[in-house]
Amino acid sequence: MTEPMSPVDTRDFTEAWYRLLRSGQGLALPPPTLAQVAGRTAELLRRSLAGTAADTPLADEAAALLVDAHFTDPEILAHAVALLHTQRAAPGRVAVVSGAFAAAWAAALRERTLREQESIQRAAFAAREEAERAWRASEARFRALFEHAAIGIGMADVNGTILQVNQALRELFCARSEDLRGRRVTDLVHPEDAPGVWEAYEDLVQGRRDRFTCDKPYYRRDGEVVWTHLTVSLIRGENGEPRYQVAMVEDITDRYRLQERLRHQATHDPLTGLPNRAAFFERLEALFEEPQPDARFGLCYVDLDGFKVVNDSLGHETGDQLLAAVAERLDCALTPLGHLVARLGGDEFVVLLENCRGEEEAVAVAKLVLTTLARPFLIAGHKLAIGASVGVLARTVAATTPGAAVRAADLTLYRSKESGRGRWTLFDPTQNARAVSRYAISVRLPVALDRGEFFVDYQPLCALSDGSLAAVEALVRWRHPQFGVLGPDEFVSTAEETGLIMPLGRWILERAIGQAAEWVRRFGDAAPQINVNLAVRQARNPGLVNDITRILDSSGLDPRRLQLEITESAVIGPEDESLRALQALADAGVSLAVDDFGTGWSNLAYLRNLPVSGLKIAGAFVSDTHEDGTEEPVGWRIVGGLVSLAHALGLTVTAEGVETPQHARWLRSLGCDWGQGWYFGRPVAPQEIARRITEGHSAYPASKSEAKSGPKS
Repeated sequence: MTEPMSPVDTRDFTEAWYRLLRSGQGLALPPPTLAQVAGRTAELLRRSLAGTAADTPLADEAAALLVDAHFTDPEILAHAVALLHTQRAAPGRVAVVSGAFAAAWAAALRERTLREQESIQRAAFAAREEAERAWRASEARFRALFEHAAIGIGMADVNGTILQVNQALRELFCARSEDLRGRRVTDLVHPEDAPGVWEAYEDLVQGRRDRFTCDKPYYRRDGEVVWTHLTVSLIRGENGEPRYQVAMVEDITDRYRLQERLRHQATHDPLTGLPNRAAFFERLEALFEEPQPDARFGLCYVDLDGFKVVNDSLGHETGDQLLAAVAERLDCALTPLGHLVARLGGDEFVVLLENCRGEEEAVAVAKLVLTTLARPFLIAGHKLAIGASVGVLARTVAATTPGAAVRAADLTLYRSKESGRGRWTLFDPTQNARAVSRYAISVRLPVALDRGEFFVDYQPLCALSDGSLAAVEALVRWRHPQFGVLGPDEFVSTAEETGLIMPLGRWILERAIGQAAEWVRRFGDAAPQINVNLAVRQARNPGLVNDITRILDSSGLDPRRLQLEITESAVIGPEDESLRALQALADAGVSLAVDDFGTGWSNLAYLRNLPVSGLKIAGAFVSDTHEDGTEEPVGWRIVGGLVSLAHALGLTVTAEGVETPQHARWLRSLGCDWGQGWYFGRPVAPQEIARRITEGHSAYPASKSEAKSGPKS
């Protein structure tokens, strides 16, 4: 990284700058004048290097001052840019200032040249008119101006036949007069001519325009290419008819090559030499400009597996060498096939298939990437084995946009890394849509709580002995403005990942406990216990006990009417920090239950030490039954064992997923205490729970036997 520029560099830079200018046209300037120009321009450049803004007016002013002082030799510019690159400045500042200085120098030189051209053109016009009016009286002056001009000049008739060329133009083309006179202007075509050059020329000779300018390459007589700034003007006769065309040709080869070098630096990664992110997007977007109806393309997003370990353990220098070696292998393997390999940054690369024949070809390229990187790399004496994960996308151009394609390939790469290392994963529209939806949810989630988009439904938990309402579980819902009502499975995990589960969980506790307190005030002992799920982050939050105590105090709810449902992962072991908070809540009268018991790696050895009063058996075990009931399934034997274990520990057992009367009968026969599921009731609004309390009916009427099954949500 380039270090910030220090004031101690000022004298050294000014002296070096003075020596540079003195070695060129500075020898022709009086020493006081040279010192003044060198000092002023050095100060402007030094101040520009020390700046931070994106604009570079000081560098522009320095370049203009040099050109005004006749420092126009391209070698001066090249040495000046090289000297600027030896200076210390903020990251990227040297490139910005040197690029701006070179561009301003070229612009000032062009303006100076154009002024000379205009002067020459006016003189040529005047001389030509005077020659026709005064019987060639001033032909000698015109000939001298024409022949000895520093810029190349050629004259042709309106049919394009070259009539005259001056000495500068002959030297530019390394040709003799007889090599050029009599040739047609249209013979001087070059494959890299810019679009529209010859259309503009045709407009000029037809009299539809009087002048045009362009940058144009020419082949010299020795086969070399010279880049020029071309100005072609039309000379009309007294009646306005086109008579001649005059071309003024300025050699800009050195400037063009400098611009090409600067462009290469701007579009290529300095570490690996591969095209960078900007070049990749430029090529990708070009595919979408005027595509054929059936045009296809492919993307392989590549991310190295284990690169961070190499960087952290062996150092960034070794990591950089590894990246360069990876880039070289990918470039050698894929570029000859016509594919673009670019480095996006870090250890991420991308392969662009511009004329992809379909998914098979894109997958073949992904496999080639994995094969290419499978062999170990020998870096700094270390034999490094590094693989990659690849996200593969193959689409028609008409079916997507550059931005959408890149996002889809990136999400596919993410799925590939999630699935394991050293593999490729093909784009799946369904999975991509889900990922996009998750992203949309995560973006909306932070403001949804403030906008009142969440609400709570309550699902009954009934005693299996008589079907009476024992408790209700608070289940949060999100009334999303775009996706409709979402259940907790669709956004709670995202809230956990982003940390937003903390304010959301606190809001759920406040809403559920407040609702439970209202039912107690209305129905007394007939009011049900309230069960609230506690996320892992909440369980491990040091402020959990204070939050719940505050909410209980403000609502007036008896702590014994609150049960918190925790997952097995919320408490890792007897020494887990969250265990102290849960124990404090249990001491305060709040009951705890382990949710979805049996689905995790249950540590029965410490279950007896947890301050829990109940277990909730996962619905997957309950649903494991046979319709004919002739054979006891494995799930029921597991449920029976869990019930016996829980009762031996003095715990209440609730079975989730009770969907049919048969489920209820089996669970009751096994000694299970409570049941939860669609057989006992779906999640409903608070007023529905209030109606059920008021009616006081059991969940076992005959009409319930026809209840349809469905998942807990």
